[in-house]
Amino acid sequence: MRVLVINSGSSSIKYRLLEPDSSEVVASGMVSRIGESVGEDAVTVEHHCAGELFDHRGPVGGHADGLRVVFELFARSGHDLTDAPPTAVGHRVVHGGEVFYEPTLITDAVVETIDDLATLAPLHNPANAVGIRSARNLLPDIPQVAVFDTAFFHGLPDAAKTYAIDAELAAAHGIRRYGFHGTSHEYVSGQVSAILGGSHADHDQIVLHLGNGASISAIRGGRAVDTSMGLTPLEGLVMGTRCGDIDPGILPHLARTAGLDIDGIDELLNRRSGIKGLSGVNDFRELAALIDSGDAAARLAFDVYIHRLRRYIGAYLVELGGVDAITFTAGVGENDARVRAAALAGLERFGIVVDPAANTSKERAARYISPPDAEVKVLVVPTDEELAIARAAAALVG
Repeated sequence: MRVLVINSGSSSIKYRLLEPDSSEVVASGMVSRIGESVGEDAVTVEHHCAGELFDHRGPVGGHADGLRVVFELFARSGHDLTDAPPTAVGHRVVHGGEVFYEPTLITDAVVETIDDLATLAPLHNPANAVGIRSARNLLPDIPQVAVFDTAFFHGLPDAAKTYAIDAELAAAHGIRRYGFHGTSHEYVSGQVSAILGGSHADHDQIVLHLGNGASISAIRGGRAVDTSMGLTPLEGLVMGTRCGDIDPGILPHLARTAGLDIDGIDELLNRRSGIKGLSGVNDFRELAALIDSGDAAARLAFDVYIHRLRRYIGAYLVELGGVDAITFTAGVGENDARVRAAALAGLERFGIVVDPAANTSKERAARYISPPDAEVKVLVVPTDEELAIARAAAALVG
């Protein structure tokens, strides 16, 4: 069984063909700069297969054009998807709203509903729907499955998912905490339980998914009971370009005093805030270099980022009444030892200790970064959302 996993963004498509049982990756790649004006020599598609790189140069007009090129590169690399199609295609979809909370076989009606949910995820769901339509046109006889970022958090307790605004208005417009990165949080917490020994239901955990987008979850016995992102992926932690939690009164204040309209405020909070808004960069490697050079703005950005992380870690420790494990994952969480050490510094009285040597190890596999005798296990576990999506799709169609 092979599953083609597609993650269609507004100007990119990430994809991977893999075998869900063995986790073997047959091929993977990315289409970038979709719809942009680029030169004929610009590399816009990179396709990796059996240690070789195949690429496409020149503009990519749209998602349908991008997937057409991807299929050509599969054929060039010896895996023609038309002659030997995958068993299923799995699609990452960001927002499932109240409608979708399990892997779902895609039909015309499902795609239309995903499009309708764009009111809740205007930057993501339209692109997800376009990618789905393009893939269905290219592989019309192959079952295709949507896996939703919000699904793992669908069953949050009422107290955790409810915002304290007019109840009728909230119900009419679908306003609740949905949470995001759920595929990653579910996969990683499952991996942690396997490492600790026992089932998912045996452990209480905090998982920190720290990338350019960042979220944290509280998981009791395998079920999510809280998470930092809310109606949209804007709430919660400080992120690469997103502000996370702010006083909502800032929004009307900016409208009145700075003359910002709704689109201007949206642009500010999503693209010109967070680490980038404070320091001018959103890559943590660049941020570290600036800090080491003595840049005060970069130092403040890091401190604000860590302050927010620690606030949520503390809240979730109380909410869960203690934890068995705290785990870091995603790009920053897996690779930035400075962030991990600062986030958990001084928590020894809670049984939380980070071993400096283990924390700075260059090892890439899942590993402990706490001492062997630590009461709370601290881990770094690489996430693999594509594998999780492939397994969900295979289980549904298998």
